[in-house]
Amino acid sequence: MVEGKLAETTVKVWDDGDADKIHTELYYGKYIEEEYLQLSLVEAMHLVDREELEILSEGKVLDRDEAYQLFAEKDDEFDQKYAVYDDLRDRGYIVKTGFKFGTHFRVYPRGVNPYKEGPKEDREHTQWIVHAVPENYNQSYQEMSRAVRLAQNIRAKMLWAVVDSEREVTYYRVGRVTP
Repeated sequence: MVEGKLAETTVKVWDDGDADKIHTELYYGKYIEEEYLQLSLVEAMHLVDREELEILSEGKVLDRDEAYQLFAEKDDEFDQKYAVYDDLRDRGYIVKTGFKFGTHFRVYPRGVNPYKEGPKEDREHTQWIVHAVPENYNQSYQEMSRAVRLAQNIRAKMLWAVVDSEREVTYYRVGRVTP
């Protein structure tokens, strides 16, 4: 079991061997200056649920429910984001943060290596960008249009992941049609 320490809105893993396995083989997290592996809250929760990670907060190991509640307090969107992240990972997709694209997640097809080195044209590419929302979410046409255009600019498809009250996820692909 790998040990991570809660730090504000991320979980840090320092053990090089275990951190490297989580990052290189399972495609979780991001190395920060080669010093430690940084996991998002949804990544950390997913690893807790799979009994790969235990989380320390203030010197105490959090159980699953304590971690979930604490993460939900730190991130108002955690519940729907985790439902979507968990669903995508269970389907075998590689899921990374979509923060720099203004969305929750970037999703790679099954079986690719998102860390592949080499020229940009030879590297693996994000297939979808995914934004998780609750079923009662309202948005403007402008917000939807921006998301779709951004997805097209990075050669990806835009998916809205709607999480219902039973935590079931339905995906809607939204695209631009030009006459």
